[in-house]
Amino acid sequence: MKTSSLQLFAGLLASATLTFAQTSGYSNTQAPPSPESVRPGSLNYVEGQVSSNGQPLDPHEVGHFALQAGQSLETGNGYAEVLLTPGAFLRVGPNSELRMTSVGLADTRINLGRGNALLEADEVIAGTHLEVTVGNTSGDLLKKGLYEFSANPQDFRTFDGKLDVIGTAKTVEIGKGNQIAMANGDGLKKVSFDLNQAKMDPLYVWSEARSRDEAARNQLVAQNATGYTPVGGGWFWDPYANYYGFWPSAYLYSPFGFGFYGGFYPGFYGGGYGGYRGGYRGGFLRAGGAAHFNGVHGNGVGGGFHGGGFGGGGMHAAGGGGGRR
Repeated sequence: MKTSSLQLFAGLLASATLTFAQTSGYSNTQAPPSPESVRPGSLNYVEGQVSSNGQPLDPHEVGHFALQAGQSLETGNGYAEVLLTPGAFLRVGPNSELRMTSVGLADTRINLGRGNALLEADEVIAGTHLEVTVGNTSGDLLKKGLYEFSANPQDFRTFDGKLDVIGTAKTVEIGKGNQIAMANGDGLKKVSFDLNQAKMDPLYVWSEARSRDEAARNQLVAQNATGYTPVGGGWFWDPYANYYGFWPSAYLYSPFGFGFYGGFYPGFYGGGYGGYRGGYRGGFLRAGGAAHFNGVHGNGVGGGFHGGGFGGGGMHAAGGGGGRR
């Protein structure tokens, strides 16, 4: 019975997306987004001129707007960040246009028609498919990493990780510091590029700043998450920053080198980075379908996460007395 409960709960975590919604202190004039609103194609950040199918998008759309299959995103003098599968951020540079061709959690596909985009994959869930197509050539992610795609001229770059570049006649795998540049009509020819010079590109600089900020928000939640509501596994809503943050399955570093706390899942208690205290044994209590972090406190990786709900009873529901233990 205990084993079947664990398997059921683990399955729910694997199939869901993580959203924390704070019960008080929401700084936006709009209502917080619902847990079901985050999915591949969700708009997470807007700066400058950004639109979808010709309709302008502003920061108030973050958390409330998601690209549907076949829907386009365009930038003028601006930048945009779109969520893909949990742990994967697509950042779009100025004067660019892309279209979501598939928005499923297991199969996410983007067609870049103009400009450039950078994909930061901090975590890639086994069995999921992430693909970016430029012209007649596609790039399939093989592992977590940092990848850049350009339409003018067509170019695929890997700052970190591994990417399968699939053309009409053959497939070439590229790794760190490799690119497929097709400006000269050479087909899928793997060459190296200057990483240091490429890191001076405005889109890279902007993306690094976004990644740093998202890691900092993740660490703030790790230090004190009073009132936040976990719903699944992957993303969380930050009501102070007004965008979704990332909560991984374990502590990890992004390709930019920024750390993300994680691991608040059954089976992590008593181990790892100081321990998830309470764990499954402490209970995942539910009341009215909502569970709450009642005070998650810690002093960095070594100090673990404790206090409030986690210290003695794992995850608790506000006012909850029954439910799963």
